[in-house]
Amino acid sequence: MKKILLITTLLISTLAASAQKNTSLSYIDKFKDDAIRIMHETGIPASIVLGVAMHESGCGNSTIAQNLNNQFGVKGYNTVVYTKHNKKVRTSYKKYDSVFDSFQDFARIMTERKQFSHLADALTHYDYKGWAKGIQRAGYAGSRKWAAQVLGIINKYDLNDLDENPATQTQLADATTKQQ
Repeated sequence: MKKILLITTLLISTLAASAQKNTSLSYIDKFKDDAIRIMHETGIPASIVLGVAMHESGCGNSTIAQNLNNQFGVKGYNTVVYTKHNKKVRTSYKKYDSVFDSFQDFARIMTERKQFSHLADALTHYDYKGWAKGIQRAGYAGSRKWAAQVLGIINKYDLNDLDENPATQTQLADATTKQQ
């Protein structure tokens, strides 16, 4: 009987561990390099890409993030069907092959859609606060607290450190020069 109990306990703990949700820190660790790559390709701060994704997807734990790799709640033009708990679910949210593809599509929306494209012209990838407020003003989210919530995530996890602030880069260069 003890052996069965032990096996059952091990099985339950293994299943519980595999069903654990992403934490904020694990999400950042998994996707920070993708966000930095997007920043270098588009000029959108990595902190904005990660902060918005964390906010919109609950750190990748939302249903659409889990089933569609959709980190931003982007709607598509076609109905997508996926299976959850042996039931077919129809949704208008867009499906992506990977989280990185979702990040790329968010960047495309920010740089190509008229309502957002002015931000890339007006802001640098160092101005994460301007980006968050500009995205909200341009109508990305209905909540008046959206930008403050995204900025709260960025500040809590120091995501702006990923943005390669020129002051930080200058300090690093100065420190390197002094060491030589």
